[in-house]
Amino acid sequence: MAPVALALLAQQPGQGKGHGVAKAEWDRQFGTGQDPRPGGRNNKREEHHRMPTQLDNALEAIITGLTSDGQPFATAPFTRDGITMPAFAAAPPTLAHYFAHFCNQNKDLPFLVDGDIRLTFGETYAAATCVAEGLVQTHGLQKGDRVGLAARNSANWMIAYMGILMAGGCATLLNGFSSGEELAYGLELAEAKLLLADEGRAARLDGHAHPAKIVLFSHGNAPAEGLVATWATPQGTPAAMAMLGELGPDDIATILYTSGSTGRSKGAWSDHRGVIHGVMNYVAQSAMAKVHIESQEGPMTTQPCALVAVPLFHVTGEVPLFLQSFAIARKLVLMPKWDAGLAIRLMAEEKVSYFVGVPLMSYEIANHPDRDQYDLSACKSFAAGGAPRPVEHVTRIKEAFPGGFPLLGYGLTETNAVGCGNFNENYLAKPGSTGRPSKPMVDLAILDDMGNPLPQGQVGEVCIRSVANFRGYWKNEEATAAAFTKDGYFRTGDLGYLDADDYLFIVDRKKDIIIRGGENISCIEVEDAIYAHDDIGECSVFGLPDERFGEVPAAVYTMKEGRDTVSPGELRAFLLERIAPFKVPLEAQIWLADEALPRLGTQKIDKRSVKARYTSEAVAA
Repeated sequence: MAPVALALLAQQPGQGKGHGVAKAEWDRQFGTGQDPRPGGRNNKREEHHRMPTQLDNALEAIITGLTSDGQPFATAPFTRDGITMPAFAAAPPTLAHYFAHFCNQNKDLPFLVDGDIRLTFGETYAAATCVAEGLVQTHGLQKGDRVGLAARNSANWMIAYMGILMAGGCATLLNGFSSGEELAYGLELAEAKLLLADEGRAARLDGHAHPAKIVLFSHGNAPAEGLVATWATPQGTPAAMAMLGELGPDDIATILYTSGSTGRSKGAWSDHRGVIHGVMNYVAQSAMAKVHIESQEGPMTTQPCALVAVPLFHVTGEVPLFLQSFAIARKLVLMPKWDAGLAIRLMAEEKVSYFVGVPLMSYEIANHPDRDQYDLSACKSFAAGGAPRPVEHVTRIKEAFPGGFPLLGYGLTETNAVGCGNFNENYLAKPGSTGRPSKPMVDLAILDDMGNPLPQGQVGEVCIRSVANFRGYWKNEEATAAAFTKDGYFRTGDLGYLDADDYLFIVDRKKDIIIRGGENISCIEVEDAIYAHDDIGECSVFGLPDERFGEVPAAVYTMKEGRDTVSPGELRAFLLERIAPFKVPLEAQIWLADEALPRLGTQKIDKRSVKARYTSEAVAA
C-alpha cells in the first residue's frame, strides 16, 4: 500500500489500517481489452460477466512464471501456528540484510532527493551505518529495543529508520500529527527506550510523562549534521555488520499505530519476515510489470522515480513506497508538506514516473491551474488510497494525463500494505473496485461473523491471510485474538464482496471509524475526549461526506442538567488541547442538541439516526 508494480495506497484504515496501497509502479501504459462497463459500488452491486482482459491474462502468465521453481520469486511452504502459507524462498531474512544487499547492488545510483540534499544508495547506507553505530555505542541500544520515530518526512527520517533496524532495534513509527498526549501514550505502550524526534514533535511532549530518552534530529541538512546526536564512525567491525549475524526473520522489526474502532490506538507489531514479505510482494508485482512493459516496448532504460507525498509513518509510505524502492532502484523525491504547486514543479524537474497519495492529491494535480506549464509526461501512474476514490476522479485523471493511468489498491497496516490492486484498463472498466487479490502472497476471503466463507457476490467481512500479516497488537492479547479467525485470516473490519472476475468491491465499514484524507479517526476516541469535559452529558461522533477529504469528523452533544452551556467553539478548543487537530471537528460541524439523543432498544445511542439527521442539516447549510 502498497506499492514497482500495481497500485499503492488505498482506503487504509490509515494508521492502523491501510486501505489501498498502490502496488505498482506501472511506468508505461500496457494491456488492451478495456471493458467500458464500470463496476458497481456500495449496495448497487452489478454482476460482471466479462472475460478477463488481455492485461489480466498477460499478467497472470507472467506472475506464474516468476513464481515457479527456480525463478526469482519462487515460493516455498511456510507453516506458522499450524497454518501453511506461501513464502518467498529467496527472501532476505531481515530488513537489515535487505538494505545491505540492495544498497550495495545500486550503490552508485541516486536515491534520495531532499531539497539541496542528494544521496546515492551507497551514501544512504553509509549514513545509516553511522546512525546504527551511534545508537549502539552512545545510547546503548540492544536488540529488540523499541525506538520511537516522530518527525516529518525527510531523508534524515529515512536514514534514522534504517539505522534503528540495522542496530537491531524495533522502528516504532509515531504519527507526526499526534498531540503530545498521544505521542506519550504511544511511547508508553511500546515501552520505548529512545525517541528520535524533530524539535516540533519533541516540544509537544513537554509536560507529558513517557519512558523514552529524547534524541533530537533535524531536516534539510547533511545526515552527519542533522543526525549528529546518533552519529558515530565505526571503529573496527561496525555494529550494523555485527548485527547481520544476530538478527533473524522472527525478530521484531516494526510497530505502527492503528486507529481502530475501540478508542485509543493499538500498536501493530511485525517481525522482519512479515515486513520483508510485504515488501517483496510488491517487488514481485514490479518485476511482473517490467517483464510486460519490456515485452511490448523493449528494455526500460530510465531509472524509476517517485514523489514522496504521503507520511512515511503510515504503512503506505513505509512499505510500498520507501522500502520497495531499494529493490527496484527507485529514486525518491521528498517534499516537507503537501502543496500541489510544489509537487508539480518537483515532478517535472526530477522526471517523476510514479505518484501516490490520497485521492485528493492526484485530483488537485490534475486540476491545478499551473499544470500545463510543466512537462509531467514522465509520470505514467497516479495511485491513490487512504480513502475511497470518487469514480469521477478516475475519469478526470485520465483526461488530464492521457499517457498515464490512475491506480488504486487496498492494504492495511496489519497486512503490511498487502491486499489488492486495480490498475490501467481494468481500473477504468471497474472504477468502483479495489482490484484483485495480490499474487502470490494474498489469500483473500469474504467471511461471515462466524468465520465461514460466503458465496461469490455476497457481502461479508473482507479477511486476508498471508505471511506478510502482522504478528499482533503490542501488549493486547485480547485484541490480537479477536483480530484473527481460527484459520489465520485477519479480519479487516471492512465489508465487501468479490465479483465474478475476483475483483474486490468495498461497500461499507464494519468498524466505527472515519477516514479523513487517509488518516483514520476512531469515533470512540473522539467521544472519549468529549466526555472528558465535566459538563457534557452525552455525545455522538460520526463522519460527514467531504469533497476534499472524503470524510470529516462531526459531533453532536448535550449538556448535563443544570450545567452552564458549552458552545461548539469552546468544545473545539477543549478538544484541541487533547487530541490531534485532524481528529477535531470544525466548529460548524459540532452541534449542541437541545434534547436527548435518540437511542436503540439496547439503550445505545442510535448513531445511524443521528448521522442521518445532521448530515442532512450540514447539506442544507
